[in-house]
Amino acid sequence: MPALSEVIAALEALWPPERAEQWDAVGTVCGDPDAPVGTVLFAVDPVQEVVDEAVRLGADLVVAHHPLYLRGTTTVAAHTFKGRVVHTLIKNDIALHVAHTNADSADPGVSDALAGALDLRVTGPLVPDPTDPHGRRGLGRLCELDPPMSLADFAERAAGRLPATAQGIRVAGDPARTIRTVAVCGGSGDSLFDQVRESGADAYVTADLRHHPASEAQQHSPLALVDAAHWATEWPWTEQAAAQLDEISDRHGWGLRTHVSRTVTDPWTAHAASSGHNH
Repeated sequence: MPALSEVIAALEALWPPERAEQWDAVGTVCGDPDAPVGTVLFAVDPVQEVVDEAVRLGADLVVAHHPLYLRGTTTVAAHTFKGRVVHTLIKNDIALHVAHTNADSADPGVSDALAGALDLRVTGPLVPDPTDPHGRRGLGRLCELDPPMSLADFAERAAGRLPATAQGIRVAGDPARTIRTVAVCGGSGDSLFDQVRESGADAYVTADLRHHPASEAQQHSPLALVDAAHWATEWPWTEQAAAQLDEISDRHGWGLRTHVSRTVTDPWTAHAASSGHNH
């Protein structure tokens, strides 16, 4: 079995920590570099339910997309919910490694996995990474929808292909509009509206869209918006990442067992469709 340090080196080759945004907190949160690793669990959120799942699996390593401590901390006491996560991990000899914005901009990255889940053909990054001579890395992806379909049908495809959440899919735009080109960004994507408009995409698939940016985007151009739950847009990456580690494990003869968490860690748990009167 490989040592944790060997597995981390492989993960950091896929998602180099130095490619994370300045504000981000990525890398190894806990774990003994010399400990053997046989089983790895991939998940979006390093929350207690996921860590409990790792304990049940007998996992030696959890690879999460979201940081545990984004702002830093002065305590990992078990009376805090994040401290309890750390205690559970260490008591059970489970390491935690985070790949966040360095996995967003990777090739392949979070938005490639989202595009793949929606059966879109990626043509390039939405915001290219200037340090990539091949022009494949960067935030978001531009894609083609082949054959084209109506916005209503495309939204139905998204609802059927992404994991089920209470939110489902929200749509802004003319449901009959034909969609040929699609910009996608896994996670919160309303900071990229200018680039999406510049790209000329017919639709934009992302998460966490707020009232004012969405309203302004509708006034600016006929761009259709497809807003899914944050967790649902990033979950396809966990399957892609597990497949990438499987390939590395096979190459090195490590015999790793990889698992993808299907625990729904989206914080929204119910949805009541509006039935109120129009005032």
